[in-house]
Amino acid sequence: MKLPIPILYNRVRWLVNLRWIACLGVVIVIWLASAVFKVVLNPAPLYIIAGVIVAYNSAFAVLERHRHWNDANLDRNICMQMTMDQIALILLLYFSGVPYNPFIFYFVFHMTIAALLLRGWTPYFFAGLASLLVGSVLLLEYLGWIPIWHLELEQGSHALGGPIHKLDEAYLVGFFVAFSTTLWITVYFTSSVHNYLHKAQAVIRQQEKMLGISQLVAGIAHQISNPLDGIQNCLKTIGRSVRDDERLSRYVGLMTEALERIERTAQRVQTFARPHGMKLEATDGNKAIETVVALLGNTQAQGVEIVVGSGHVPSVLSDQYTLQEVIFNLCTNALAAMPDGGTLSIHTFLPETEEFSQFRKVAIEVKDTGCGIDSDNIDRIFEPFFTTRAAGGGTGLGLTLCRMLISEMGGRMEVDSVPGRGTTFRVILNATEHNLEIQKES
Repeated sequence: MKLPIPILYNRVRWLVNLRWIACLGVVIVIWLASAVFKVVLNPAPLYIIAGVIVAYNSAFAVLERHRHWNDANLDRNICMQMTMDQIALILLLYFSGVPYNPFIFYFVFHMTIAALLLRGWTPYFFAGLASLLVGSVLLLEYLGWIPIWHLELEQGSHALGGPIHKLDEAYLVGFFVAFSTTLWITVYFTSSVHNYLHKAQAVIRQQEKMLGISQLVAGIAHQISNPLDGIQNCLKTIGRSVRDDERLSRYVGLMTEALERIERTAQRVQTFARPHGMKLEATDGNKAIETVVALLGNTQAQGVEIVVGSGHVPSVLSDQYTLQEVIFNLCTNALAAMPDGGTLSIHTFLPETEEFSQFRKVAIEVKDTGCGIDSDNIDRIFEPFFTTRAAGGGTGLGLTLCRMLISEMGGRMEVDSVPGRGTTFRVILNATEHNLEIQKES
């Protein structure tokens, strides 16, 4: 997921400011290593590199203030900064005994920053770049192709201050493998956590939006209910007045029946839209289907026929309102897949008992005869923000939330689809123990 430009810009500025602190730290460490501990005999190259870091960081600071930023040049700026930092770090390490210098693992900080600021494979590129830089310096020093700048450590320190070409090959290989894997694992875990947090934030924002919409719908339904009561009372009065006129009485009866149907729909909408906490209890799956079908209203105008099959099944362990929301979402998706009409089948049944399952299962199946789902997309439909609808036709969160909610209730979701012939979703939940005991007794 791409970060918004303001957030990226703030992080670019943060990276520049952080580098000023790093520059000061580099100078202090060089002074301590050369003047106090005397493990670096020639600090001049290190001070030169520190000066180069200050110079290019000053250039980045000026560029950050005077450039118009967009996605492309922000990414390029971050990549350029990260590349310069890694080159500067490997030079600092080269002039101060690469395999003996404890600051070599500072590359991990670059991997963390890259994983936080950049998306896709770019952070892994920097992990590969760091591995390549360190591995090249170790190999070239071992072969004796470049001068060796080792640290002057104390005698008796296992010859760690000696030339690198005298080190055991196993030590060098192990050192490089440990270093490289540390970088790659750091990138992987940081990127994974960062991506998960962004997706979770997006889901929370969408849930807050849906909560606001549900409150609005409930308010509208409430406003509809009040005038309906007044109209019904007026019709009752008119009905008593035209009792002797059979034709008018029939019209009044039809209007009264229509108003009662509107009132029932408004009450269902209020109940459905009202936010509820998750409370697992024995829930009748067939009644949940009946409630959703009544909420869907008349689909004949869309050319869609709804077929309901109420199987003889026990109640399931679920939250009543959450189960209705899931079924409702699956039904609306099915209706959207049949713009030219078709058949929507909803029924319950007892699936085959799994061999190692300790609970009996109940399945609620929602099947349509719509356009179906391509084989390339069938494995991605539960991914957050993935949608097969046209632009603006869906958020790509409905099925993700459905599977998450069903999982919280101890169940699972399955899908089968044939392009051009339709799609079948199955919600499989645990039957309640109470109902299982009743069935065994019967």
